[in-house]
Amino acid sequence: MKVLVINGPNLNFLGIREKNIYGTQDYDSLVQMIHRKAKADGHMVTCYQSNHEGDIIDRIQQAYYDGTQGIIINPGAFTHYSYAIRDALASVEIPKIELHISDVNTREPFRQISVVADVCQDRIIGKGLNGYLIAMDRLEKLVQG
Repeated sequence: MKVLVINGPNLNFLGIREKNIYGTQDYDSLVQMIHRKAKADGHMVTCYQSNHEGDIIDRIQQAYYDGTQGIIINPGAFTHYSYAIRDALASVEIPKIELHISDVNTREPFRQISVVADVCQDRIIGKGLNGYLIAMDRLEKLVQG
């Protein structure tokens, strides 16, 4: 399975920002963890992070052409208002899972709004970085049908 993991704004600051919410592991640790899981499961994975909305849209659209079979996306703050990212996700008929490290349902009211949820087949929230590993297992089931 060929998987694309997309991380939005400020995810590159894991281990730096709000450690009480996001933990102390840095972004490189997350990427290494994802790659170890993919290798163990026999999958190919690309991890992509950007703080720029248009770059994330471009990468989603590229997935349409490059053989990506599933997308795991943590849109960060774009979750709550980026209809452009939502539309990009809707435009590619690839299984998609929305992911959030923290439990957004117990945080500020604006974080409880997701404009991308309805174009993703699954949603994982509040599982910490381990949520990415859970998402990879669930994505495999979605891809296999």
